Amino acid sequence: MTFLSERITAFCDATGVPGYVAGVSRDGDVETAAHGVANLRTGAPMRTDTGFLFGSVTKIMTTALVLRQVERGALDLDAPVVRYLPEFRLTAPGAAETIRVRHLLAHSSGIDADLFFPDATGPGALAAYVDALGRRCGTLFAPGELVSYSNGGMIVAGRLLEVVTGRPYPDLLARDVFAPAGMTTAVTSAKDAILRSTAIGHFPDPETGAPRPTDFFMLPDTWGPAGGTPIGTVADLLAFGRSLPRLLSAESIARMRTVTGDLGTPNSSPVGLGWTIQQHAGTTVLAMTGASPGGVALLAVAPEHDLVFAAYGNDPRALTLHDDLLPALLGGSRERLALAEQSTDLTRYAGTYRSDQLRVDVRMVDGGLEETVTYEPADASQERIFTGFAGGSFSFPPQRYVPVGRDLFAPAGRPLTDVPGYLLISYHGDGPTHRCAGGRLTRRVG
Repeated sequence: MTFLSERITAFCDATGVPGYVAGVSRDGDVETAAHGVANLRTGAPMRTDTGFLFGSVTKIMTTALVLRQVERGALDLDAPVVRYLPEFRLTAPGAAETIRVRHLLAHSSGIDADLFFPDATGPGALAAYVDALGRRCGTLFAPGELVSYSNGGMIVAGRLLEVVTGRPYPDLLARDVFAPAGMTTAVTSAKDAILRSTAIGHFPDPETGAPRPTDFFMLPDTWGPAGGTPIGTVADLLAFGRSLPRLLSAESIARMRTVTGDLGTPNSSPVGLGWTIQQHAGTTVLAMTGASPGGVALLAVAPEHDLVFAAYGNDPRALTLHDDLLPALLGGSRERLALAEQSTDLTRYAGTYRSDQLRVDVRMVDGGLEETVTYEPADASQERIFTGFAGGSFSFPPQRYVPVGRDLFAPAGRPLTDVPGYLLISYHGDGPTHRCAGGRLTRRVG
């Protein structure tokens, strides 16, 4: 049994994650491994050629498509988006006009649409998204001021591509990424994926931890450029990771790898164009995880090691194995944060923070902070789509946090030596003005 097989089997057996598949390409050698079940309803096995939703890994492909158009002179990264997409609007007056193409790829546009799910399908889906965006969504911050993981920015970039090329985004993705990269089994539609082995997601039961198959396979076509619809295998993702130097010029590759924004806290990685830029085992790694309903994918590239790693687990708990395998493949282990509880004035953090359809109430309790997160759907359609994506509900009990640094908090009740960075909460700006969780900002409103 290989290293990958051993680690995957042990993890699934210990955690109850139904299935996991991974592949690594290093110095031209490729190893793949799979374990478990792709679909608990059917009992279909997870195989090395099983397909899965790419999720937000697609954002790297959308970024590559934009940079190809920049190389061809059809787009300018520093031009306002409205130069190419004059119908682009936001509810904040004049906000759309200040957003540049670069901001869409760097998660720095400030577009407040992380949970915005217009339900449209077919060739007009992205146009419908942009139209609905202008009637519903505003901004969290001025373009370039901060960094907040942005689904909305990538979807606008997808519509921008449609306008400048005259082709629907799925066709453009298949022609200009899948085909030249050698992604021979990648598709943009569930209608094609159903013809072969394809995994579905699962959610752990809140009480027993037992995995339950999802009732919601994929997001609407409006979310295609952000990762809602493309499907493929680990071989496809490895091929994409290896092919980037062929798809793009050296200048474009350098742009992707150059840090464009960094909140400076361990709960939000620095970002380039598309990629997050991480450090593992003393080397720079370009990485992107991709969530889908009950599943999580990963693509990581370590240029100094000529290494590409791709993986998918059909349960959100698989993220832990992603975090452990990547540094292990580079000869290290997952870095443990040096956290210690500190004393600080908590009064400045208490208040209400919002983003579109999400409210976070923060109050002081017993020397720490207590947060209550409330999902406030705009309508029945939004609620149906998001709760389907989240596993049937989005209701959390209040969570307490303890201060572990200036403007930095860790969940209470667990050893500080075992808290991954993405579980930390940070606050930013004078006031503070923003709260960050999972790389996403909410804006203080009270």
